[in-house]
Amino acid sequence: QVQLVESGGGLVQAGGSLRLSCAASGRSFSSYTMGWFRQAPGKAREFVASIRRSGDNTDYTDSVKGRFTISRDNVKNTVYLQMNSLKPEDTAVYYCTAGVGGAYVVWGLGTQVTVSS
Repeated sequence: QVQLVESGGGLVQAGGSLRLSCAASGRSFSSYTMGWFRQAPGKAREFVASIRRSGDNTDYTDSVKGRFTISRDNVKNTVYLQMNSLKPEDTAVYYCTAGVGGAYVVWGLGTQVTVSS
């Protein structure tokens, strides 16, 4: 089973960009679907994006389509979330997760993203 560590969060002005990284340790990173979720204060955790094992199939929640891009490097055991044109409503803790068999089974501790207006 992999362990996940997110990085790259921070404070950015509206319209700016950030790139989140999620480094996986352990075995068989390439066998997992990888995803990003986020949780804003007082709200439920929500799906942001996912990428299949080979990287050829991605999915996004509607609110980030055209602004966020998920990618992965199966040699570096890392998944990325490039976030452009950030909005204050993107402010949240962002979590990396690994899934298998239709369920996300491993979670990182999260990284804070704050977008100021």
